[in-house]
Amino acid sequence: MLNKIWISFFVLGAASALHRLVFLGEADVLNRIMEAIFKMAETAFTISLGLTGVMALWLGIMRIGEAGGMVRIISRCISPFFHKLFPEIPKDHPAFGAMVMNLAANVLGLDNAATPLGLKAMRELQTLNQDPDSASNAQIMFLVINTSSVTLIPVTIFTYLYQLNYPNPTELFIPILLATSCSSIAGLITVSLYQRINLLQPIILFYLLGFMSMLAVLITTLLSMDKNQMQTFSLLLSNSIIFGVVILFIVLAAFRRVNVYEEFINGAKDGFQVAITIIPYLVAMLVAIGVFRASGALDLLLELIEIITRAGGLLLNHIGLITYDGGPIAFIEALPTGFMKPLSGSGARGMMIETINTHGVDALVSKMVAIMQGSTETTFYIIAVYFGAVGVKRTRHAVPCGLIADAVGIISAITICYLFFG
Repeated sequence: MLNKIWISFFVLGAASALHRLVFLGEADVLNRIMEAIFKMAETAFTISLGLTGVMALWLGIMRIGEAGGMVRIISRCISPFFHKLFPEIPKDHPAFGAMVMNLAANVLGLDNAATPLGLKAMRELQTLNQDPDSASNAQIMFLVINTSSVTLIPVTIFTYLYQLNYPNPTELFIPILLATSCSSIAGLITVSLYQRINLLQPIILFYLLGFMSMLAVLITTLLSMDKNQMQTFSLLLSNSIIFGVVILFIVLAAFRRVNVYEEFINGAKDGFQVAITIIPYLVAMLVAIGVFRASGALDLLLELIEIITRAGGLLLNHIGLITYDGGPIAFIEALPTGFMKPLSGSGARGMMIETINTHGVDALVSKMVAIMQGSTETTFYIIAVYFGAVGVKRTRHAVPCGLIADAVGIISAITICYLFFG
């Protein structure tokens, strides 16, 4: 699947470049493509280099947690739920602890901690993989849960909005939470259908209802605060939990007379090796995405959608079902951010900022792109990094499931934004 996607990006990019060169007379299109190729290759290396220190840190901490027994304790607490979603993983396997830690970091919006923990989990899952070149069911389920991005506290998005002088970013808290929940549920259901997992089992429903109850308490607490209190509380909660886990790992390991320093060093060495391993996979994917963007293929796709949408709007207006005068449509102007999100996190972030600066912080489209930014994750980046770290070449149903979750997240973001602010 990755091979077909990679080739498609280049073929569509070449076709779009030829169209712009021959029919539109854009002589600099090839220059833009070549600049994008080298820039994205450099970006991929920079990302990998930036991950090296973080990978070394968190894999070192995880090694301490494993040696001290804390990861085993966490695994036992969540294992009844995970055994239903990941039936092929043996009881008390180290993968459970790494997956729980990864999901906790994602929930708290701590990307720097989530990625190395996710890679640790993926490597543990690879030890159970009967076909190392092909993604296992457990790896696909775990990856799609990551790409659907369950984020309770979108601190990063709030920070950007504050910097853009958005008057009350916390008004987007509930819409973002609803959109990312829709994305996560869609991803879970889609993978479960592929893998024939029954989500209506009592254990799964018990854990999900428990999670939703905690979510309701958190929402109630946050909504009772003003924006400054919410931001302070969110950062305090996130940092306290992560730092508390680190201290707990170290203290428990020391109590059991583990050589904490040596365990950390051994884990950090693994982190460095993983960061180096993902470089070629990340370069390949980001370069292909760069060609797709720079060639104008993405712009052509958006123009086609806009033409179809406007034509449909005028038709429905003509027969009296809706009122539409052919003017701008908010979700059309927000779609570049939505389409960019699965391809490039930095690209989607840049488009969000550009849209807000262009239309103003009070515009409907500005609220929409902010909700989109928090509704899902960068699917192709996660696939390239997670599968690349363990050498998986055949992704099976991971890509369609991830993209379905993305599509539901984007559609939910548009719908919810209209319901709240339209």
